Formats: sequence, C-alpha cells, structure tokens
Amino acid sequence: MSPLLPDDQVCAAYRQTRQSVLELLERTPESSATLGVPACPDWTVQQTASHLVGVPEDLLAGRMEGITSDAWTNAQVQRHAGDSLEELRAALEATVTPFDAMLPAISSPSNSQLVMDALTHSIDLREALGVECEESSLPLSVAKAWLLDLIERRGPSASAAVQSAECSDLELVRALTGRRSAAQMDELGLPGAQIVAALAGTPLRPPA
Repeated sequence: MSPLLPDDQVCAAYRQTRQSVLELLERTPESSATLGVPACPDWTVQQTASHLVGVPEDLLAGRMEGITSDAWTNAQVQRHAGDSLEELRAALEATVTPFDAMLPAISSPSNSQLVMDALTHSIDLREALGVECEESSLPLSVAKAWLLDLIERRGPSASAAVQSAECSDLELVRALTGRRSAAQMDELGLPGAQIVAALAGTPLRPPA
C-alpha cells in the first residue's frame, strides 16, 4: 500500500508551506539576502527564494523541459537575479490564485514531490536565517510519505530500517533530502550507506 497522503491533504500542505515562505520573506531584512545557505552551498538566501518562486511560475507557464534538473532550477535563479526579497515575496504572492487553481490537477505522486521540494528549501532558508523549524507538521508528513515511497522503490533493503527509525519527521526528511551525511544518518539510527546508495542519481545527494 502506498504511503502517499490523499490529494486534498497534499494540496493543503503545499499551501501551508507557501504561506510560511511568504511570512518568512516578509520578516527577513534585505541585509540577509546575501547570506549563504549551508544546505545549498551554491545558493544565497535570495537565490533559494528565487527557486521557490520560480517553480510555480514555471509550472504555470508550462516550462517543463528539464524539470527538477540543475539547469531548470538555475534558470529560475537567473531569472530573478537582482530581485529584492520584497520583490520575490510579491512574485510568489502573484502566483497564489492561478496556482491554487492548477494545484488539484497535479497528479500524484508529482504533487507530493512538489511539497517535498518546497518544504525542503523553506527549511533550508530557516536554517540559514536561524529560524526555528517545526518537528512535525502536515507538510512534513507529506514530504516524509513521498520520500518513504522513493526509498521503497530505489532501496527496498533500507526501507524497513528507515520506517522504524525513532527520529523526528524533521530529521528524517532532512536525512532523506540530502541534508545529512551517511555518518550523521547513522547517528540518527538510519542506514546511512544504504540511503546514500538509494539516492544515487537523484537531486537528493547526501554530502560527503
């Protein structure tokens, strides 16, 4: 049986994640825009926010070629190069009505993957800005379900150990999205080497 959550919960999770990003951008000073993002060392706060804005923009515009690839995401960053955090917030807010109309038509599991990506980068921003992250939430549940489904398909030998781990949903999602090394995953009671192998060839590459 698939661990993926029902579509209505997935849609609600995306909207919650987007709202949290809007609120975070609203209260983040422009002086923080150039801060590096440890979980995305090639990007600053401004560039990470540009990706979060760029995904719904591209989906609305039908720019699907190379979706989820480095080239696709870097094009979003380049498109918004020079935008202030206030401008990025306004651009994201401008997608709310049209994207909410599109959201229910995004099929499973792509809708859960959308939540996973948005949530992952929103947490990246929070960590870079020193803002506390929730240990559990609906978006974390949706992301966790998509990631468990991914591990079941790509690394079934690791699946049971991952599902039985006693770490928080936050830590599990961070581990399975390439934000923890194999050694750090081992410390969490997760099969680090097996997870690294299962994620090989995906954008969710754990750091060395």
